[in-house]
Amino acid sequence: MRADKKKVVRLLKTARGQIDGIFNMIEEDRYCMDISHQLMATEAIIHKVNKEILAAHMKGCVAEASTPEEVELKIDELIHILDKL
Repeated sequence: MRADKKKVVRLLKTARGQIDGIFNMIEEDRYCMDISHQLMATEAIIHKVNKEILAAHMKGCVAEASTPEEVELKIDELIHILDKL
């Protein structure tokens, strides 16, 4: 992986902490909208991590591909992933 590992790990740990908080909110029967807001915040962090990893893939793996065929393969991988979003 070519993404900034420290940044990715920090963001994922934050998301994990938020998920733990969401579990607590559910166990405490907190207001549904408060839970939903925390879920959306967690999704935003996960989305940010994915952008970081995909950007690193483009800047590293795609840019450093040694042949046009390899570049095309790397781009096709990105398209395949983006279709799933």
